[in-house]
Amino acid sequence: MKNAVMRWLVLVSLLHLGSAPAIAAPGKLLEAIASEGAPAGAKAWRIRYETTDVDGDPTQSTGVVIAPDGPSPVQGREVVAWAHGTVGIDPACTPIRTLDRIPGLADMLGRGWVVVASDYPGLGTRGPHAYLAGDATAAALLDSVRAATAIPAAGANRSFAVWGHSQGGHAALFSAQRARSYAPDLQLQGVVAVSPPTDLAANMQRADATVRGLLTAFTARSWSKVYGADLSTIANRTTRGVIERATSGCEGDPFSAAALVRLLRLRARLGSLDLSGRAPWDGLMARNSITALAAGSAPLLLVQSDADGLVATPVTWNFFEQTCKRGAAVNYLRLPDTGHATTAIASADRAIAWIAERFSGQPAGSDCGLAMRAGSAASG
Repeated sequence: MKNAVMRWLVLVSLLHLGSAPAIAAPGKLLEAIASEGAPAGAKAWRIRYETTDVDGDPTQSTGVVIAPDGPSPVQGREVVAWAHGTVGIDPACTPIRTLDRIPGLADMLGRGWVVVASDYPGLGTRGPHAYLAGDATAAALLDSVRAATAIPAAGANRSFAVWGHSQGGHAALFSAQRARSYAPDLQLQGVVAVSPPTDLAANMQRADATVRGLLTAFTARSWSKVYGADLSTIANRTTRGVIERATSGCEGDPFSAAALVRLLRLRARLGSLDLSGRAPWDGLMARNSITALAAGSAPLLLVQSDADGLVATPVTWNFFEQTCKRGAAVNYLRLPDTGHATTAIASADRAIAWIAERFSGQPAGSDCGLAMRAGSAASG
């Protein structure tokens, strides 16, 4: 009798397999809904698509695709994948609520490009959001380009560039690192990384205590859910409550003055905490840091402001030097007095012009001579 029941259960399971949703391939477009708010002469869609999480398992992300109106050229339209900065870590914190959050959008559309902006998994979809988790955000960016090519009316081809700011700059660099292995069907022409966190431990150590407290809170709460890291190893019950409350909201700019005033309690509790000296946080920080790009990577434009109070110039410069030593092509754009929140806007014209050169096939050249001269001066 028991064997008969087991056979019946197996048969029922097999019969139901046909009605179960199939696991979509990374980049598969699951939904595209026409959206309002596109600039004049353009059209937009809210999308949902398949991607992968920090463990390579299937998950979903949402985003937006914007394309010029009218027929696309025979060869299709190049794609720019915009990678946004920090907006929060809760599922409700969908960043692209309005398209004016994408810098230079009208200019890019005017050049005939398709723009896709991923929300990243866990923002706009069921969380948790993998904050500063390079594997997941890079996959979301690369898969957003694949999804954009599946909208016939957008006319997107598989030639693309990535442009990201802050958290998005971090995601852009990981996209450059992963593009060949994860998305060999796409052609990455160039990467613009604006104020990108590279060595997470070094950036945390150099950050102002208030900023460090806020970044530690976002990182700790996210990684405790994504990686299962135990919050009790760095925070008592009261501090865990402070972290939960301080990171539960969504901010247009979480590093604005208003947000920092609201989160000052984190300074006292987390402002001096060094995650790099505590397991498992130190291993996770190393996993999600990027020290250099290798030779043969897509051309890179690094943008850094000397007045950035969040991402330290010496850390970004060290990444530049190490990438040069590896033989990669890097351009370095230094802004002397732009704050962290406005660096992408301040450099948008030059970033778009640089991307246009990559799409036209012009060689990127390199500013690595700057690193060599700086090293010679330091050693002298």
